[in-house]
Amino acid sequence: MQTQQKYLKQLDVSWSYRLAKKMELICSNPKLGYRTAGSVAELATGDMLADTMRDIGFPKIYKDAITVDSWEFQKAELTFRDCNGTGRTVQLGAYQTQFVTDGPQKYALIYLGKGTKFDYENVDVKGKLVLTDINQRDEWWINYPVYQAYLKGAAAVIAVQSGGYGEVDDAALNAQDIAGPCEAPAFSISRRDAAALKKVLNEAGETEVFFDAVSQVQKNQTTYNIVGEIPGRHAERRIMLSAHYDSYFDGFQDDNTAIAMMLCIGKTLLEIGYQPENTLIFCAMAAEEWGVIDSQFDWSTGAYEQVFTVHPEWRGSVIADLNFELPALAHGTRARIRSTREYVPFLESFLEELPTLTPAYPEETRITAPIETWSDDFSIAIAGIPSMVNDFTGGSFMETNYHSQFDNDDYYDGDVYRMHHELFGLLLLAFDKTAVAPLSFSDVLTEAGRQLDIACCEMCNADGQIFLDTLQVAAEAGQIAYQKIEEINRAYLKLKEENHLSEAEDLFFRYRTMEQALLAAFQKEQDTFVRIDWHGNVLFPHRILQDHLQLLSGAVKDLKENKISVALRKLYQIDNNSYAFSFEKDVYEHFTENSLNQPKDRLKWGYGRVIGHEDLFDVVSGLLDKEKSNTFDCSAEITFLENAYDRQTVLYRNEIIKMTEATKEIQRLFTEAGKDFYD
Repeated sequence: MQTQQKYLKQLDVSWSYRLAKKMELICSNPKLGYRTAGSVAELATGDMLADTMRDIGFPKIYKDAITVDSWEFQKAELTFRDCNGTGRTVQLGAYQTQFVTDGPQKYALIYLGKGTKFDYENVDVKGKLVLTDINQRDEWWINYPVYQAYLKGAAAVIAVQSGGYGEVDDAALNAQDIAGPCEAPAFSISRRDAAALKKVLNEAGETEVFFDAVSQVQKNQTTYNIVGEIPGRHAERRIMLSAHYDSYFDGFQDDNTAIAMMLCIGKTLLEIGYQPENTLIFCAMAAEEWGVIDSQFDWSTGAYEQVFTVHPEWRGSVIADLNFELPALAHGTRARIRSTREYVPFLESFLEELPTLTPAYPEETRITAPIETWSDDFSIAIAGIPSMVNDFTGGSFMETNYHSQFDNDDYYDGDVYRMHHELFGLLLLAFDKTAVAPLSFSDVLTEAGRQLDIACCEMCNADGQIFLDTLQVAAEAGQIAYQKIEEINRAYLKLKEENHLSEAEDLFFRYRTMEQALLAAFQKEQDTFVRIDWHGNVLFPHRILQDHLQLLSGAVKDLKENKISVALRKLYQIDNNSYAFSFEKDVYEHFTENSLNQPKDRLKWGYGRVIGHEDLFDVVSGLLDKEKSNTFDCSAEITFLENAYDRQTVLYRNEIIKMTEATKEIQRLFTEAGKDFYD
């Protein structure tokens, strides 16, 4: 308790604010900012952060070299004459693509609506700039209309946000990961500047502009994750803190404030003379926003490389990762810690025992699970390191200011920022007081069973009841293991508080094998139960396949009843087949291939996580034609969908078998862990 109060008293959040602002000064584009993967600005910022760690007094500092695809965005300026004949030069944002002019270069520019395949009918865009509207939240990602334009021969796409992002102001630009090939260039224009262009285009249909841009992408470049350590008494047992230092525009909230908060936590612990029980790792990650060309999983590259390539030995030795994103603004009405399910009971107990923190939200802090793919904690978790992040997706900021030049300190909330410093600093101390990683497995196993559709198992001739029984037995064993862990950690803490240090050390070392078994069980759960759909949602494998089966069978039934429109609405929800409604087959196939059939080093954290894909492009196209022509003979499409249903049935049965066997292995690890408890 005394350490908690010292920590809270010593915190200097104004130091964090100043560091976050200092990070804005290093950028690639002098007018817009940007500090991107492998860029000169990212490298310089990494060096500055290493110097900051030295000034703080971290006992150990090192730079881990990682390989990424780099992006250097220096400028993008578009010059045109408006309807009044006045010359205007406007700034554009950019996406991670290759486009370099030799000074201002003349282009024809044309407006093509949303940039779907229908917008290109009877239109020649070869060598031209194409202006399009986009809503990446409600319709499709930027890569689809950009690649569609590339296949039509366009010089580049200039996209204006019609909704979804950058809603804060008509001057807002946008930046997102491109998830596509670098040779298909793309830029972002504000609604205000696009409106002026559209007025010209409404009168002339096409206009002449001058475009001056330097956006360069290179494969296989070196950048660095910057690491500071505070060695612990148990040097090989580690607790990790992480945030990313690459950014779009100034990146004040995303993620300068997170980097600054992470380092301030370490600074404060050093200033109060805290001697950790475990080695504390403070990792500033590069290349979170983007870092690999033409991959659906092109963000979180720096984190993935850190734990899979540079330090695979951290698996089994790091008991927790505390990741930080946008911690200096209010997200909704309460703070949330988004965690892997295995740490939810421990975190809920932690919240119950917290001292009073800075009041920043009208409602109390809560825990939510599971983690999502939107931040570095996902890459770290699937490597076998239990992870969590301050939940940052609530509230309006993601639709308004996020990834725009309005990500600045206008939304800075000092109370929220201090509260996050307090909350996660104390959480770090709580983890540091444990003798055994407080992992609870019963919730994830119970939830896997709850989401199992027994009726679906019966239709597919899958051994669903055996799987359910196995999950239940394993969940009960996991609950017993967690009760043992709580008992051990209470005993350990009591011995430390009563200054029985020798006995505490004996207890700690007695349960090293137990903890290794628990961390191995965590890794097994990640490998077995964590899958993602085509929108990046984290789901159980059987949930994904059950949805496929339900939608396919429903579509077949609809077609047999001549309900083509109803069937199409179901097919729209399967995998990436919604894109078959708006884009050409070559576009659809390219992004199917780049998501499924690339090497692991290109798919990163998405490798093997997407299962059961069904290519329904031809079915969708055929049904759309028949709907248009009022034709109801859908026998060919019905046959294809029935075959797809059969394929999904086989896959579903096999997944049930694999999950059953993996659950038995997880239970075996619980049993192995339990042996230490009785020794």
